[in-house]
Amino acid sequence: MAMTLTGLIPTIYTGLDVVSREQNGFIPNVQRDATAESGAVNQTVRSPIVPAASLEDITAGATPADSGDQTIGYADVTITKSKAYPIRWTGEEQLSVSQFGQYNRILANQFTQAFRTIANAVEVDLAVIAKTRSSRAYGTAGTTPFATADDLTDLAEINRILDDNGAPATGRVMILNSAARAKLEGKHSELFKVNESGDSGALLRQRQMRQLQGFTMGYSAGLTQHVKGAATGGLINNASTEAVGQTTLTLDTITVNTTGYKAGDIITHASDSTNKYVVNTGLTATSGDIVIGNPGLLVAAADNDAITVGNSYTPNMAFSTDALVLAARVPAMPDGGDSADDIMLVTDPVSGLVFQVAMYRQYRRVKIEVGLAWGVAGVKSEHVATLLG
Repeated sequence: MAMTLTGLIPTIYTGLDVVSREQNGFIPNVQRDATAESGAVNQTVRSPIVPAASLEDITAGATPADSGDQTIGYADVTITKSKAYPIRWTGEEQLSVSQFGQYNRILANQFTQAFRTIANAVEVDLAVIAKTRSSRAYGTAGTTPFATADDLTDLAEINRILDDNGAPATGRVMILNSAARAKLEGKHSELFKVNESGDSGALLRQRQMRQLQGFTMGYSAGLTQHVKGAATGGLINNASTEAVGQTTLTLDTITVNTTGYKAGDIITHASDSTNKYVVNTGLTATSGDIVIGNPGLLVAAADNDAITVGNSYTPNMAFSTDALVLAARVPAMPDGGDSADDIMLVTDPVSGLVFQVAMYRQYRRVKIEVGLAWGVAGVKSEHVATLLG
């Protein structure tokens, strides 16, 4: 009997069910860009960004004021990856396990690994873009947040950064790494006491925490340690000052030490040791420009102010859903199709990712590919903040 994907649907969805329960991070909580998803691999699609404008006085007269022009900005979104997870069986291999009833079980596990592997790759890309498109940071590098019982200052201060940056009050998301999640679950009894939390005990009994201080809570294994750049000695190189709101900082006298300033580094300057700015674009030369996230400097930096790079850290990311973009689609097929004998689409009900499953019959063997094409972008750094860990 010929193998078809229709006959494998129960096996495919058995594998998908396992993976769906594991996705609680960036993927279901970021913006999806339908326009970008129509682009080819490495084709840039620009999403417009409307800038803020200043108010003006209303003055009666024959004509309205000659004002209102704006320069519309943009953010580039590109599908950069088109990947397939391969599964291949020969007839002899199928026969060797079918007689023991193991074939469908093994195949289900292979689909599980395929969905997990692709989803994890997307999750890592979103974690990296969040870290490197952040505005500012709060906390102590190398110290896990939420370590003090009954104290949610860490959440309050991250909300403060987003508030000050003008981020929407709704649609905020907090994605924690495993260490921060453990502290939150282990130290904060106020969150799992039903009489205090106002919840039905979801955290205590089911390890579920949906909303906290306005954040939709999520968790991601994609949040791994950021190793700081090795640059030292950088000074502001501006005859006057780098003004409040400036995002491009010109530096000189840098000792690069191989890695220089890296995207994701946390910096302060000599005139402002309080605010922790996040490097969005780094530098590997002895002089030049670095770019920090919007809305830029909160305190002006004087000429020759020293730049200090913070220690390595493991991030926890807070953002509003409009700040990060995921463009994901099935890999493109040529007109008329290719040599695939059967193709079907499988939708993950949790993340919304749609996987393409294609089957190719070969000489005495069959190959199945689970595929996805995707790209990510950070379009509003002022709506992203980093909680250091």
